[in-house]
Amino acid sequence: MVVTHGTLSPGRGRYALTVGNFDGVHRGHRSMLERLIAQARALGLPACVLTFEPHPREFFAPGTAPSRLTRLRDKLELFAEAGVERTHVARFDAKLAALAAERFIDEVLVRGLGTQWLLVGRDFRFGSKRAGDFALLERAAARHGFALEAMPDVTQGGERVSSSAVRGALESGDLRRAAELLGRAYTMSGRVAHGERLGQTLGFPTANIVLRRRPPLAGIFVVEAELEETRRTLRGAASVGTRPTIREHAQPLLEVHLLDFGDDIYGKHLRVTFLAKLRAERKFDGLQALRAAIAADVAQAKDYFGRHG
Repeated sequence: MVVTHGTLSPGRGRYALTVGNFDGVHRGHRSMLERLIAQARALGLPACVLTFEPHPREFFAPGTAPSRLTRLRDKLELFAEAGVERTHVARFDAKLAALAAERFIDEVLVRGLGTQWLLVGRDFRFGSKRAGDFALLERAAARHGFALEAMPDVTQGGERVSSSAVRGALESGDLRRAAELLGRAYTMSGRVAHGERLGQTLGFPTANIVLRRRPPLAGIFVVEAELEETRRTLRGAASVGTRPTIREHAQPLLEVHLLDFGDDIYGKHLRVTFLAKLRAERKFDGLQALRAAIAADVAQAKDYFGRHG
């Protein structure tokens, strides 16, 4: 898959296109990508996705924006796996936020991406002050000569599949429901960073991944972790949170204690899959109490894997 960034110049390409944030790349998004790719093949066009970084709500209200389900890197990998041939990542900044809806159509969709067929949801809004809607796209399609299709809602268990629904399931610790909405178990990934070695001091060394944005879940979990470089899958127990026993108001951190594994993996890329929640994060009365809790968590993780093969 070809990935492009930045300002679009008038191009010679012609694409079947869909537009959105695609946070989580859940079942609804996957259905959208499947429809895009099927129609692109029928028309003999490359399948293209236009997405935004950061999420527009992170730009407008960074303090109250929803937690991010999927890092950009992971989102792009999921697009490629689905069969998308090009993704353009538009930087959502003040200039793009101020772009009038009509200019967004003319400059981005038509001239920049050469849209011949466009798929969006009926509730898709775009342009300055979210003034653009499906009706405006219908008029523009007639004027510019591209085809337009509305994507129907996708439901799972009677609930509309959405990024908000996935966040709600994760925040409540319902990993099974989140997996149903996503179509796969929830994962987080990143490079293993050097930490304070507190886990090693307590007898439970961890692989630490700094979370740049607020995560959609918190607590102690049973996990599997895959090393990208070797595709080796490891079992473990993980903590997602701010470590209140250690300090107040710390940056969120993903800490993974890998069972029966002691290799040096600093700088390696780790993908962590969440299988079951053990408990909520809490503040303990000192390091000895914390150590006892971690020991109990690890014992529960081993018991989980003993019961689930």
